[in-house]
Amino acid sequence: MKLGIGIGWRPEIAAEVEALTGVDWVEVVAENLCADHLPDSLVRLREQGVTVVPHGVSLGLGGADRPDAERLAGLAARAELLGTPLVTEHIAFVRAGGPLTASPRLEAGHLLPVPRTWDALEVLCENVAIAQDALPVPLALENIAAMVSWPDEELTEGQFLAELVERTGVRLLIDVANLHTNHVNLGQDPAKALDELPVEAIAYVHVAGGVEKNGVWHDTHAHPVTAPVLDVLAELRSRVDPPGVLLERDDAFPPGAELAAELETIRGTLRAAGGPSGTERRNTGPHRGTPAPARPGARDRTAVAQTALLSALVAGTPAPEGFDHRRLHVQSRALAAKRADVVAKVAPELPEILGDGYRAAFLDYARTRPMSDGYRRDALDFVERILVHGGLPDPVAQRRLTHWWEDRSGPRPPSRTTRIVRAARAALAGK
Repeated sequence: MKLGIGIGWRPEIAAEVEALTGVDWVEVVAENLCADHLPDSLVRLREQGVTVVPHGVSLGLGGADRPDAERLAGLAARAELLGTPLVTEHIAFVRAGGPLTASPRLEAGHLLPVPRTWDALEVLCENVAIAQDALPVPLALENIAAMVSWPDEELTEGQFLAELVERTGVRLLIDVANLHTNHVNLGQDPAKALDELPVEAIAYVHVAGGVEKNGVWHDTHAHPVTAPVLDVLAELRSRVDPPGVLLERDDAFPPGAELAAELETIRGTLRAAGGPSGTERRNTGPHRGTPAPARPGARDRTAVAQTALLSALVAGTPAPEGFDHRRLHVQSRALAAKRADVVAKVAPELPEILGDGYRAAFLDYARTRPMSDGYRRDALDFVERILVHGGLPDPVAQRRLTHWWEDRSGPRPPSRTTRIVRAARAALAGK
């Protein structure tokens, strides 16, 4: 299906997206939508004939566990609601631990790279087949950006993607910004990756901005698209005419005029690159055969490796052998900073109550408390830690923080935290 030129729809820029001319389609983060109704802006766009594609971020198809049935059902419901021609997700893992490793469940809150090994490929292929069977429309998977690389990898990124497509028939969402990120951070050649991957399987392309700090490229989606990323887009266009190209922006949103200018730059890059007018697609159906189950032990081996990496990143355990310790430190700090930013968005009262001390307090908490159940639970756990460890010196702020926690913690047995909170509130009331 020919999608054309699109932009990522976000609530913060809904009005600007509606006002843009020449936008053929939009992509929306699936987890940000209710499964039974749409925001008015998306309703209006659909009435105007604009295609809306849901883009998932939480399945973790590259993880050692099989896909969660409830998450798959939610993605399927959103696909039905939107009447979309396809859904997309990522080649990544987002959680680890649990029953496969008999260890606590850990959440990354971020898309982390899978090892490009035959074990990880077999697990991914089996997970993709499960997802394809559960979804009402075709699935496309996105390559991700990375700050760290796995030691002893057995395949290049292009070879890994080619094997994935061959075994499952899944389509690809190629993010050229991520190819550039991996060029800067990991020394991987974008042109080589494009030469090796099956370009005929591309469903659409992402273009996004980022920034380089101290030799590390951060895929922020909060900065303008740079010339090197556009160069990778031109490289891709010289090989294939992609069915769709989409501009992503997730933060620090510019005025509508700047978004329009970036879209026009993307159009100009595609025109200037020329290249093939089209490519015959080999994968015309949702499957090219059913992948064989993963080899005995493949899931267990993948689970142990991913848990060790994630634990080092979020729980301060020793770095697994073969990883770059400096890069792991950079990634660990980036994950903690992202947690702080997202918690501030889902619980905006906390930075307001804590003021300038919010960020330092949260990062101190994050050093010893990995996320285990999403950002809203993370916010509650953060506040619990403050209340358990003495609270705040300002009685007004303490009272507000206590009320905030009580309003959101819900009915639960009187745990030690609950008893401490109640005692603190009683003491404040007696002053």
